[in-house]
Amino acid sequence: MNKSSVIIGYSGHAYVIIDALYSSDGKNIFTSYCDAEEKIHNPYQLNYLGEESKEIIGKYNWFVGIGNNLIREKIISKFDHQNLLTIIHKTSIVSDKAMIGKGSFVSGNSTINALANIGLGCIINTGTIIEHECHIGDFAHIAPGAVLAGNVSIGKRSFIGANATVIQGINIGNDVVVGAGAVIINDIPDKCTVVGNPGKIIKQTK
Repeated sequence: MNKSSVIIGYSGHAYVIIDALYSSDGKNIFTSYCDAEEKIHNPYQLNYLGEESKEIIGKYNWFVGIGNNLIREKIISKFDHQNLLTIIHKTSIVSDKAMIGKGSFVSGNSTINALANIGLGCIINTGTIIEHECHIGDFAHIAPGAVLAGNVSIGKRSFIGANATVIQGINIGNDVVVGAGAVIINDIPDKCTVVGNPGKIIKQTK
């Protein structure tokens, strides 16, 4: 596999990913980026390749460094996944019995315990705890400091806010937003926004 890699999207979240790969993986480094336009601010001195395309993706290892779940899903779904990276920060703790999907990012000081299953294109952000047998759906984002107790299920494209807690065995649907610091003690259906302790649904869309 080509040692040089391209990151799609080049701003705040991407910087964390680039830094993680540099510190964790001696075989791959990001040398280039794709974005809608060339960035004036280029802290990692990457080469600009233009917007992402099949031609570019075919030549490089690649990763999507975009925090927005819908945009990340759209881009990852467009291309073949053969050279799609999975990036796990060296300070994270990941059980040998956990499964991490392609295109997912596990940030520093996170813990993913036995038989947890992380889907395609997920973000497991800094300092999160994903306990045993949790299931994280494709393109979900677990924000910094969130804690998921055992056997929790998170649906596709859902967002669990910073320092939120989800108690054992809870099921959270697709396209859910859980606010920062919320404590989830009941199952949450699809397309809801939930805040508070205990968590209360404040919005649901069809």
